[in-house]
Amino acid sequence: MKTKALEGAITAIVTPFAKKGEVDLPALKKLLKYQIDNGINGIIVCGSTGEAVTLTDEEYAQVVKFTVDEVGGRVPVYAGAGSNSTARAVALSRIAHTCGVDGLLHVTPFYNKPTPNGLVLHYKAIADAVKLPIILYNVPGRTGSNVLPATILRIATEVPQVIAVKEASGNIKQIEEMIKIAPEGFVVLSGDDVMTLPAMKLGARGCISVVANEAPRDFTALCQAGLAGNWVLANELHLKLLDLMNVNFIETNPIPVKTALAMMGMIEESFRLPMVALEEKNRPVVKQCLAKLGLLNGKN
Repeated sequence: MKTKALEGAITAIVTPFAKKGEVDLPALKKLLKYQIDNGINGIIVCGSTGEAVTLTDEEYAQVVKFTVDEVGGRVPVYAGAGSNSTARAVALSRIAHTCGVDGLLHVTPFYNKPTPNGLVLHYKAIADAVKLPIILYNVPGRTGSNVLPATILRIATEVPQVIAVKEASGNIKQIEEMIKIAPEGFVVLSGDDVMTLPAMKLGARGCISVVANEAPRDFTALCQAGLAGNWVLANELHLKLLDLMNVNFIETNPIPVKTALAMMGMIEESFRLPMVALEEKNRPVVKQCLAKLGLLNGKN
């Protein structure tokens, strides 16, 4: 399957909400411009960082279509469409397809913990319904189950539309094994910002990133340095961003990153339950990280 290049720094973009909780499209427009102007290599819309599970189908379609239109083909746009119900995953995929996305991000089904056979049939059902490339998202911390490299290889072999994995197991040996056995053309992407540098040294092609919301220029430079084999520069940028990478997970994602973006004047500090505001004790930590990187505007 021919796809736009899937490598480098790919932002798992937040979904801004206005003060009363409705989707804030002007803020999303501003954030997307910030990403494109600073050289990001791709956008993931309506993933877990985008609080997609709190969106209605109408809001989901609105946010995905708005993102596709605003990006205008300058970089690939993939839409999160995952669910622990295969029928629901197919339905979201069809909505995203009508919105013109370049591909889909599908988290492995959470809570019900399917077997390898169930995972193969899950991804096959999605691929049969929508002819788009699919990134498999392995994130045991959210799903409750870890998809091992052998199972991912089986899925990629039996469902050729699965062309990449966002690997967020946090296990460098597992990432190494996945890169080692990956079929030709299959892309391994880090799903953890802090793992990007070691994963790329092993052969990963980039990262689907949270920190790129706040620091797209530096994170893109890190990934491009890695792709070019310039490990001195990549390491320098990794260390520069390391504190912010970690602070973004001081509480459940996307609470810290949305708080940071609000401090930067990019979005309102607004969440939908069950996400709530950052604890007061953590606010100075986030602000200090942003100030250190020169990311605060004059109001903060």
